[in-house]
Amino acid sequence: MAAEQSAYAAAGVDIDAGDRAVELMKASVAASHRPEVLGGLGGFAGFFDASALARYRRPVLATSTDGVGTKVAIAQAMGRYDTIGFDLIGMLVDDLVVTGAEPLFVTDYIACGKVFPERIAAIVGGVAAACTAAGAALLGGETAEHPGLLEPDEFDMAGATTGVVEYDRILGADRVRPGDVVLALASSGLHSNGYSLVRHVIGTAGWALDRDVPEFGRTLGEELLTPTRVYARDLLAIIDSVEVHSISHITGGGLANNLVRVLPDGVVADLSRTTWTPPPVFRVLQELGGVSQPDLEATLNQGVGMALVLPAASVDIAATLAERAGIASWVLGEVRSEPGAPARVDLHGDHPA
Repeated sequence: MAAEQSAYAAAGVDIDAGDRAVELMKASVAASHRPEVLGGLGGFAGFFDASALARYRRPVLATSTDGVGTKVAIAQAMGRYDTIGFDLIGMLVDDLVVTGAEPLFVTDYIACGKVFPERIAAIVGGVAAACTAAGAALLGGETAEHPGLLEPDEFDMAGATTGVVEYDRILGADRVRPGDVVLALASSGLHSNGYSLVRHVIGTAGWALDRDVPEFGRTLGEELLTPTRVYARDLLAIIDSVEVHSISHITGGGLANNLVRVLPDGVVADLSRTTWTPPPVFRVLQELGGVSQPDLEATLNQGVGMALVLPAASVDIAATLAERAGIASWVLGEVRSEPGAPARVDLHGDHPA
């Protein structure tokens, strides 16, 4: 006689599937752990040995929380779940590292309509791999099954990260001076912002995700699912090697709207579009959707993942370190004084064809 189904299972929640998902992800999560992590996966809370902060004179904790956004819809449609974790970690730790903070640990949260253990393990495996790339431990998380709220194949994910920085090494607008240079670090593509616009454009045009796009050299879906570059380790190496005044993570809102957040009043960042050619995905989407240049620049990163504001004397070494890490960089422009005016970013010129 078949075992009687539990009331919770009848309501659509499979506890056994959740337990199996935890077992499948344990190895990948453990691989991301730093020496300060205490205990293993499966408890009610994660533990991080804070005595490691004793080496700081005045340690300041920094925290950031974020999600992946509607890029998860692309992963769902493609049936590809092992890369989306890099998008989550890129959004989390790289918001943190621009302050000068070292990311210590991450916790994640996945909500889904139905727990498919192998799928959840693939998602978390990507999160753990990205944490390892960032030097942060995946300390714990939660997988929640929401039948009736989400369809069986639907999921969403978010997370939070905590890091530490020496008080007198916090980067920010107060350090910026006229004459500073703005150095761009290339993005890996769209990263994880603007996908509501992207999905609207391709949906209106009737483009399928399996469409081969010559400009990309691969399918549309493969291009859109390109994982977010995780800059944390490489930025920390630059910060430790040269003087850096402020850094902007170019996410939703684009280059100008994000860079202005790390500039003080009384200065203007003069940037030139002639200094770089955005990757083809940006031009293709602009032309396909008839998106204006202002709308495009206010939504997508246009090929710039990070913008560093630093003294001119720091630029060559910073660019060399980025190159060694496999990240293209170039000078976007410089900061000039404009007393009495609010902080501003001026983008001028046209991108090379």
